[in-house]
Amino acid sequence: MNLNLTILASFLVAFFITFVLTPLSINFLKKFKVVDDPKRKHPGVIHKKPTPRGGSIPLFLGVFGASVIFIPKTDLLISIFVASFIALIVGILDDKFDTSPYLRFFINIICGIIIVAAGVSVPFITNPFGGILYLNQTFFPLDFLGLGFGIALSDVIAVFWIVWVMNMLNWSKGVDGQMPGIVAISAIVIGILSLRFAQVDQTSIMGAKLSFIIAGSALGFLFFNFYPAKIFPGYGATSIYLLLGVVAILSSAKLATAMLVMGIPLADGVYTIFRRVVSGRSPFWHDKKHLHHLLLSQGLSQRAVALFYWSISAILGALSLVLSSKGKLFAIIMVAVLVGGAILFLNFLLKRDRNDKVAI
Repeated sequence: MNLNLTILASFLVAFFITFVLTPLSINFLKKFKVVDDPKRKHPGVIHKKPTPRGGSIPLFLGVFGASVIFIPKTDLLISIFVASFIALIVGILDDKFDTSPYLRFFINIICGIIIVAAGVSVPFITNPFGGILYLNQTFFPLDFLGLGFGIALSDVIAVFWIVWVMNMLNWSKGVDGQMPGIVAISAIVIGILSLRFAQVDQTSIMGAKLSFIIAGSALGFLFFNFYPAKIFPGYGATSIYLLLGVVAILSSAKLATAMLVMGIPLADGVYTIFRRVVSGRSPFWHDKKHLHHLLLSQGLSQRAVALFYWSISAILGALSLVLSSKGKLFAIIMVAVLVGGAILFLNFLLKRDRNDKVAI
């Protein structure tokens, strides 16, 4: 079977596994009371009735099952799924018990370190203004218990990227169907990018297969998560976001492409952290001021918000495949400016509406 047929088959198998297991998971999660009750004290809650959390279980099983069938078992692949499985378990526990965000963040870092220890790193990035920046040639000296060693900048960037993607996409699941659509589009774009190098690089072949497997699983889950959602992904879906962050690195470290296709969640995440820190709050604690919340406050439906995110991600993803490195940099800056401006403007409208209601 040639590579294209293998990728298509892996995509369909992942889709089928997740599509079949999701309704079974709904019953399982209800039985064990892994349910998101809208009465719980969480500012981001917008649903009206108790809905199962833990959609990460069929998502993960879809990706894992298809990977076992279509991707050769290597130490690298095993390490990636060990880290993903740890994220899944911690996420499911959070879905059930609402664990500390600081504990979750610490586990995120551990998962990133596991993957980097297996050999995943960002050895270089393309300089938008010409040339290559080699990150694996810069080291930070450390001393631990009298043992001197150095950590490469390439490894630090890889851990940061993986942890960032896990949290950034977790913040972008506030609207039914929003997250799986973004993940599917991002994975497809990254998969296409990986295929450009697949004839000469076995790592890129693995990245391409895993990308389309992630996309298939996300689309299989989307049928049950689109408004009105029958199941939520829950925090355990960070296991899938982790995999998406990894395949972005495996596609010959073309992180600019991944940053652009995930441009709205990325910009929203940066502004979220900045807003919380400036206001004197912890960046880990929730609020209801993400872009999707602001769009909902102006009367858009959940379906419209999800479709908006998908459309922009698809447009940016298409652009990322044809733009030069310099073009991607300018596009990322443009997205950041536009998203930031939209957030400020929507916040202004929200405050004005509240003031008008008080005045009345």
